[in-house]
Amino acid sequence: MSEETGESGSPETGEKRIPIRPVASDALDDLVAELPGAQAAWVRANGFRARLGTALALPGADGSVERVLVGWGTGAQRRRERLHLGSFARSAPAGSYRLEGDLSGPEAEQAALGWMLGRYRFDRYMSGSAPNEGDMEADLETPAGVDGARLGRIAEGVFIARDLINTPANEMGPEALERAARRIAERHGAEIEVTTGAVLLDANLPLIHAVGRAGPQAPRLIDLHWGNAGDPAVTLVGKGVCFDTGGLNLKPSGSMALMKKDMGGAATVLGLAHMIMGLGLGLRLRVLIPAVENSVASDAMRPGDILRSRKGLTVEINNTDAEGRLVLADALALASEEDPALIVDMATLTGAARVALGPDVAPFFTDDEALAAELAAASEQVADPIWRLPLWPAYEGDIEPGIADLDNAPKGGFAGSITAALFLKRFVGGAPWVHFDIFGWTPKARSGRPKGGECQAARAVLAMLVARYGGPE
Repeated sequence: MSEETGESGSPETGEKRIPIRPVASDALDDLVAELPGAQAAWVRANGFRARLGTALALPGADGSVERVLVGWGTGAQRRRERLHLGSFARSAPAGSYRLEGDLSGPEAEQAALGWMLGRYRFDRYMSGSAPNEGDMEADLETPAGVDGARLGRIAEGVFIARDLINTPANEMGPEALERAARRIAERHGAEIEVTTGAVLLDANLPLIHAVGRAGPQAPRLIDLHWGNAGDPAVTLVGKGVCFDTGGLNLKPSGSMALMKKDMGGAATVLGLAHMIMGLGLGLRLRVLIPAVENSVASDAMRPGDILRSRKGLTVEINNTDAEGRLVLADALALASEEDPALIVDMATLTGAARVALGPDVAPFFTDDEALAAELAAASEQVADPIWRLPLWPAYEGDIEPGIADLDNAPKGGFAGSITAALFLKRFVGGAPWVHFDIFGWTPKARSGRPKGGECQAARAVLAMLVARYGGPE
């Protein structure tokens, strides 16, 4: 996305920028009445109705594109969807564009971010160009009053998460995830430590070791630090299960198909960390990622095993496919020992969350009422949908098997996302804490969100952190 020039020409070439005019459905007739006769006839002949996400190029007298109309739909549609310019951005022909009309403030920012996120491609494994895609030479002038550099940093963070999730597990195991974290740390001058293999036992991280020891690559805990010692401490914890076979409770093939995305929590916190560090927020950041593969081998954990955690609580393993909460448990216990101002964990944890809220909305859990309100407001502000679910205390007994302190897979099938969150809560100390049960995937392309890996809830968390801690002095 180009820097704002204050002119309608491209700063690189002097080429005139093509106006993009967002048009609400109920304003289309008035706009058409103002167009030259040939262009008005063109709109009618193409059956353009300004439905949200649709676009129509209007030809000039010489046959070139003079203006692009982008459907802005109805008010109800705009509230239901988001990142409205993303659909056109994905298919836009080569050229330089600018927004025209009366978009301003948050609407202009959302349009600009929608353009950025809609331009994303994941084509590293394709021998040729992706079919039916727009030209990568298309660019949009930063709208007046919008901080393009800030939005660019946010888009970079989203792309980091998308790329990591989209990369297949044969090239995104624990070693590759560690390398990705090291690249981000180096870029921002952060410190990073990694505890690997049997050393996890010496470091009292037994659940991370137990889940990952059967994998072809050694399990590890990635620990990144950034910021000034006197600033409020915020710790991000991301589930980094780089592939989940289900272990000895092997998943059926249909359920295993998307398990390369089971490190979506780790990918998301790395993308969020990039945003935080790149924008220079006034906080001290720590990122903890337990990176493992849940595999089948002779030393895999078994159903019925009882494992001891870092916190000292024992866990009966009643399903080896409920491994994410195990690696998070040790990481959350470690995070809590520092007593930070805030702990945020993100994980592709339960199918129950998808049954409840589908792929688009990420449920979150917290007992901190002020934090919940701040997150809800931030979500609305940046159009990054999240929804609070309860840490329902009546279900506490469901995670207590009687033979050990905790059960990693309660029977009954009810409230699976809630019982998983209650399990995690047992490993958190007194620090404010919020747990996100994300999907990390867009199953069908939407505006600004191509099919594939997705960075869910990170922009909402970022907006909350900016409101709390602000940028650098």
